[in-house]
Amino acid sequence: MIRPYVDEDVAELLDLWYRASLIAHAFLSDEFLETERSDIADRWLPVAETTVYELDGHVVGFLSMVGNEVGGIFVDPDHQKRGIGRALLDRVRHSHPYLELNVFEANADGRRFYEAYGFEVTGRHFNEEIGQPELRLRLGGDGPQLDSPA
Repeated sequence: MIRPYVDEDVAELLDLWYRASLIAHAFLSDEFLETERSDIADRWLPVAETTVYELDGHVVGFLSMVGNEVGGIFVDPDHQKRGIGRALLDRVRHSHPYLELNVFEANADGRRFYEAYGFEVTGRHFNEEIGQPELRLRLGGDGPQLDSPA
């Protein structure tokens, strides 16, 4: 069942985020992940529109939106490749004129997922804080908005 996030979901949401991040973002330090975990709970969830995918009474996926920006989409590693991420994107796609997000180039599984869904690369930048290149992706609207050359 897909439903809006409620505060009681926070522990399960953070647990699945952490386990999924260890796989998708293996290049991130433990220190960074711990800081990010706190930021998600204290800084991002309060301002984001978050939708969760619940299965048998447990949160197994979530998607957080800030405006048209996909701030995060994560699926429990034990439940990946079952259409949960696609279902979450389907839910928010039709209520936004376009969707945009950043994905680390090193996150090959994430890039394949977004490409298969129809996102297009509109830019690339280097995330100085993480020390990793990221791709900017967009779905919908007037088509890709390519970054102008520097």
